[in-house]
Amino acid sequence: MRISETAHDRRRLRQWLAGEARADGVARRDMLRLLAAAGLAGAAGAAPGPLARAADRAVTAAGIVKPLPEAWFTVRGTNAETRFAALAGTGYHTPNERFFVRNHTTTPVLDAADWSLTVWGDGLRYRRPVEFSLDDLKTFPSVSHSAFVECAGNGRSLFTTQQGQSVSGTAWTLGAIGAARWRGVRLADVLGRAGLDRRAVDVMPRGLDAPYATADGTDLGRVRRPLPLSKALDDVLLVHEMNGEPLPPDHGHPVRLLVPSWIGIASIKWIGDIEVAAQPLYSPWNTDFYRLFGDAHPAGGSAPLTRQTVKSAFELDREASLPAGTTHRLTGRSWSGTGGIVRVEVSTDGGTTWGEARLHDRPRRDGWVRWSTRWRPSAPGPYTLLARATDSTGRTQPDATAANTQGYLFDAVVRHPVHVV
Repeated sequence: MRISETAHDRRRLRQWLAGEARADGVARRDMLRLLAAAGLAGAAGAAPGPLARAADRAVTAAGIVKPLPEAWFTVRGTNAETRFAALAGTGYHTPNERFFVRNHTTTPVLDAADWSLTVWGDGLRYRRPVEFSLDDLKTFPSVSHSAFVECAGNGRSLFTTQQGQSVSGTAWTLGAIGAARWRGVRLADVLGRAGLDRRAVDVMPRGLDAPYATADGTDLGRVRRPLPLSKALDDVLLVHEMNGEPLPPDHGHPVRLLVPSWIGIASIKWIGDIEVAAQPLYSPWNTDFYRLFGDAHPAGGSAPLTRQTVKSAFELDREASLPAGTTHRLTGRSWSGTGGIVRVEVSTDGGTTWGEARLHDRPRRDGWVRWSTRWRPSAPGPYTLLARATDSTGRTQPDATAANTQGYLFDAVVRHPVHVV
């Protein structure tokens, strides 16, 4: 029997206070959040000091569990964008503590021991729901896979700041992306065990986070988005580890979906059930959202978005100050959902001249490539850096991206201002 998040919080709190619950990696700060939610803030002993209360308010306000130091993140409502400069020197995989957070509501703190996944629908052979615990999932062959996860709106603010166009949604710059080494099991194996019928055409995973309401109060229910069966049976994973650790709460604990190379909304976090259907499925997340609307697109909107596009970013703050007469090693990352990155060109004079950067990783469609180039500015003044990537399908970042009203899939070359002093 599935329990609500609130009921779970209260039950877990009682167990914790009685000394019957394991910590499961949940910090005291997060337990204090549960105390506050249950109206029992004084029940766990002494009240937290001013620093603890301030930290708790910050986490609660953002609906995010992990700390969000300003050196690593820009908080955007219920979301936290990674500052690209904070990735310099961190290696190929984004450290869990620096990985961006995209939440529609707030991060639920769930107990793996109480969790289960229900697979159901008329696309199953016997039409009966099948339930899997985390231990059940771990009996399937284990798969590890390195891949990025990126919000479809990554770069959204650049429609406005770089192209002068108005769009709606979270004003991400380029930090709504992270790459990790994920471990889990193939969704195809789980669907097969559940009794996948040959009539099935779509699957719809749904999260256990709170239902999402629009600004006008319309309740859209829990976050969910259908996948065509062909993708579900290809490379999609149900993952329970991230960079060698159990999934952190903000990133889907205990189990999330990983849909390599597709927009981030497809990789549902805190997955609770999967509907398997013998007919196409729909949700607000593939009808009202995550399609392209606007003058450059069909009157009824584009098809639902799937693969990510090509982007590049410098591991350097915008408006950074660099000394003149010094050789600087400029670093960055480029990625694409349609093919591996095979070439990155960098300009340090606003696009007048270009030179190829050195690539430090092999091209792969669902990963990124780190790159570097050297630059010795001779004179002080303002400069504009640009990076332009090309993937293995021949797709190169354009000078501008066709506008769409919700600001998805910005792929233009980004103008990165710096000051030489």
